[in-house]
Amino acid sequence: MGPSWHRTALDRIPGGRDGRRMLVVSIVDKTGTGLWAGCTALYFTYVSGLSLAQVGLLMTVSGGVGIAGAPLAGALADRFPLVRVIAATQCVRGVTLLALLTTDHFLLLTLYSALGALPDRAGSVLIKLYAARQAGTERARYQAIQRTTVNIGWSIGGLGAAAALATGSTQAYTWLLVGNVLTYFAITVLTLRCAEPPTASRIASSAGAPPRDTARNKPAGPWRDRTFLGYTATDAALFLDDTILQVAVPLWIVHATEAPVGLVPLLLVLNTVLVVLFQVPLARFGATTAAARRLLVPLSGLFVVGTLALAASAAGGRNLAVAALVVAVVALTFAEIIHATSSWELSVALAPADAQGAYLGVHGLAQAGQRFAGPLLVTAVMTAGPLAWPLLGLALAGAGAAQHRLIRDRVSQPGPPSLSVAKVTVSER
Repeated sequence: MGPSWHRTALDRIPGGRDGRRMLVVSIVDKTGTGLWAGCTALYFTYVSGLSLAQVGLLMTVSGGVGIAGAPLAGALADRFPLVRVIAATQCVRGVTLLALLTTDHFLLLTLYSALGALPDRAGSVLIKLYAARQAGTERARYQAIQRTTVNIGWSIGGLGAAAALATGSTQAYTWLLVGNVLTYFAITVLTLRCAEPPTASRIASSAGAPPRDTARNKPAGPWRDRTFLGYTATDAALFLDDTILQVAVPLWIVHATEAPVGLVPLLLVLNTVLVVLFQVPLARFGATTAAARRLLVPLSGLFVVGTLALAASAAGGRNLAVAALVVAVVALTFAEIIHATSSWELSVALAPADAQGAYLGVHGLAQAGQRFAGPLLVTAVMTAGPLAWPLLGLALAGAGAAQHRLIRDRVSQPGPPSLSVAKVTVSER
């Protein structure tokens, strides 16, 4: 009964055997990243001997360079076999990280970190493209499962890092780096065992999508597609939930509320648990393009609730602060879940079949740009005081409303066939 149940559960995962194998790749990848991500700055401080200013400059430069990774990966994915492109990025991530062990020189460390940031930022775009091709019309569910495995991997890696750092040994930072390198090389091998997924054109053709006049309808590319660029710009704003949760909430607790500092890790655990529990069940509400667009309405409301709660947490009193912060994290976590579901579907559905990689690469700039500029924005909001939070919430709600209106015609009157199958993804069911 036990083995049979496991086989049945695995069979329900979209994408077949290769889709399941790529999920293993994701969990191993994020386990390794969890080992290293939390101690990166500490490694440069205690092992490489860099000053605080140097560490900040290094991470800023590498983050800025990494923004180019998403469109570069998308362009490569349209020209070369996707599995090989994914494997190559994983191998480069391992090599550039391993190179950090060879020097303590600031400029070389910055160079290696910047080079490593390119494939690191490319990873999410390539995995999304793989999911879209491999899982087809079930991509929303597949991506939800993939995101759940990512959170599990992060948790495992984070616990491993905490255990290693508890030894108090400087050598622990080096071993955590090596552990992450080993996971990169392991997933490179696992990825190469995956079969190449069908192309977007083959999926659309097999689903009965009508042939198109390529001479008349050939897309000009994402950089000339004003609707898609506008969608990407508004999506960059909606990705801000990540920075609010990971950067703003901990700092806000320390500097503006009477909540205990020990609440910080508990809230991060709450965020992870909610994502693991609800990402897959809620994915069904964004399984079509029209449904994904409708999710922008509750998403805007969650941003307003979350930011109002953050403002209320500074009103005074320990109990009020704790209660308001829990409300804020729950609201913003559900905003994160809903936005992930909506963004996965819309970014794929708005892209033409013969330029999927290029379009998703440009869309990848939304998250990469937010990671780069988001911390500056939220720290500015915190500096302005509690009343700035509701204003930010209204701005994010406005971004959601703008996106909802912007893509209206593309959802109701789709252009050239994309990876979304027209009969399914534009229905109002």
